[in-house]
Amino acid sequence: MTEPALPTDSKTSPRRDGLPKRGASARADDRPPLELARRIVELAEDKTAADIILLDLAGQTTMADYFVICSGGSERQLEAIASGIIGSLRDERTKPIGREGTAASHWILVDFGSVIVHIFTPPERDYYGLEKHWSEARTILRVQ
Repeated sequence: MTEPALPTDSKTSPRRDGLPKRGASARADDRPPLELARRIVELAEDKTAADIILLDLAGQTTMADYFVICSGGSERQLEAIASGIIGSLRDERTKPIGREGTAASHWILVDFGSVIVHIFTPPERDYYGLEKHWSEARTILRVQ
């Protein structure tokens, strides 16, 4: 018995591990990455995230086009920020590729393919120093 041939369209065919290809849209909508990133910033603001920063990673990495980095003051707030972003975007037909970390670990990452969201408590944010690590990335906006 032969296995069915995989699709040859490199833009839509999944990787061998079944995950979408980086750069391939996991979103159901056709929203440009910057528009998605700005929407994520709005949703983080709605959940009273602190010190929100949007970084343009173009030319810095192929991992993502944008990082949204923000802080929450407690485990409960970290969870509220992450759940608020994920839930609202799912209502808008945009689903994350993955989610890592927990509120108990004081860091949550939500991967939307072209945009990666990092939600930290302030001590962990200082410890990991993503803004320093990506200091050559252009800051598009900062909400304090």
